[in-house]
Amino acid sequence: MPDLVPLRGSERAALPHARPAGDVNPDEQITVTVGLRRRAEVPERLIMGPETLTPAELRAQYGAAPDDVTLATQVLGRFGLTVAEAHHGSRRLKVTGTVGQLSEAFGTTLSLVTSPSPDGSGTVTHRYRSGSLAVPAELSGIVTTVLGLDDRPVARPHFRLARTIAPDTIAPDTIAPDTIAPDTIAPDTIAPDAKKRATPQPLTAVQVAAFYDFPPNTDGTGQTIAIIELGGAVAPGAAQVVYFAPNTDAGFVDAIAEAAHATPTPAVISISWGGPENSWSDQSRTAMDSALADAAVLGVTVTVASGDNGSSDDPNNSNSVNVDFPASSPHALGCGGTQLIGDTSTNTITSEVVWNELANGEGAGGGGVSVVFPLPDYQTNAGVPVSVDGGAVGRGVPDVAGNADPTTGYLVVVDGQQQPIGGTSAVAPLWAGLIARLAQATGKQFGLMQPLLYAGVTPGATTPGFNDIVDGNNGAYKAGPGWDATTGLGSPNGTALLSRLSS
Repeated sequence: MPDLVPLRGSERAALPHARPAGDVNPDEQITVTVGLRRRAEVPERLIMGPETLTPAELRAQYGAAPDDVTLATQVLGRFGLTVAEAHHGSRRLKVTGTVGQLSEAFGTTLSLVTSPSPDGSGTVTHRYRSGSLAVPAELSGIVTTVLGLDDRPVARPHFRLARTIAPDTIAPDTIAPDTIAPDTIAPDTIAPDAKKRATPQPLTAVQVAAFYDFPPNTDGTGQTIAIIELGGAVAPGAAQVVYFAPNTDAGFVDAIAEAAHATPTPAVISISWGGPENSWSDQSRTAMDSALADAAVLGVTVTVASGDNGSSDDPNNSNSVNVDFPASSPHALGCGGTQLIGDTSTNTITSEVVWNELANGEGAGGGGVSVVFPLPDYQTNAGVPVSVDGGAVGRGVPDVAGNADPTTGYLVVVDGQQQPIGGTSAVAPLWAGLIARLAQATGKQFGLMQPLLYAGVTPGATTPGFNDIVDGNNGAYKAGPGWDATTGLGSPNGTALLSRLSS
């Protein structure tokens, strides 16, 4: 058998709280995703737009080289492995074999463990590895990623249900005042006029779209929205394609690649799943970021929820500071959360602040500064601060925002019962619907929108096309005039955005 060499970026740290659950059957047949290098690097001008490529052009110029596919097929075949699918455009091989064969080919040992589910719903049993992978020496530099050997869940859905107990059902004297330490809630988490605001009421998706002045005479007709999560009703004329995939790093990358390279090319992909940036391996982040870059080259905008646990992005440790990935990818449009209150009779917003209901046992919009991805050029003049975690200068999250508080959230029907649902899970499809309608109105796809949205931005100044959110915080970061690490540029004014993008 060929010598093996380490695969850079494949290191996985030991998983906290993992408990042995037995041995993996070495004869079990499984399929993994093997990523290959590009035949040439994609020029930055193609990623930033507005020029785009067709899937055939991307494959021919920047996909996997046929010789690389042939060599990988031959070398892996010596281990008894089979290349079941070869996707040249997205540079992915679906490789099938037994656990024993795959472990030998990639220099690892797999076991079964039980670990906490990322969504807090209990525990899950899965294949597990730690340390680095290796690849046959002949494939060094050709194989860039091997995903799916360890099939731990990597992400959680970013949605929240509204409280089912009305506040006035709890008598005011049932909680002693001294049970809450006076310094546990920062003063600026409660806006001075909070008592004067109207009572939050749940809204339909159509009502939210009206508050955000989605362009009239548009419904997304002629556009396709690819959804890797729950959908919405703000672009009813658009074709919607839902991609279901296992909650693993391989499944996530595969779903994005399949959606971006689909025919017809979608205008937008909506993702409402993610996990703390530091919970992903380097190769997983790199593979997904590469898939998102492909989407941009193809003219596809990818909207991603920024998380529902505030600046910690961790429901079990509110003192940590993390941003959520893939929202932190510079090739994703990160979508943060607000609490929206408005007058439905006039479709006017009466109050919009940062969504932060952690004190009530609910959630808060994610946001902060990446410690993995550097500050992208489009954010150079946005006023992104250094991270409060070590002072890193990095990609600011989110880019944009929208209504996410489940109290004012989106009325949906679940098991025959209507109930409001929120979270940044709802904001990603909200923006996806808006982008589909903008694409319909302008007759073009936008790909990576940030160079357009951040054009002319200056620190502390409202950006045209946005409602600037200036009140509230998500924990470690505060809202303020201009871009901030709680709601980005702000929530949309669809008609104003259309005017800006058209010009």
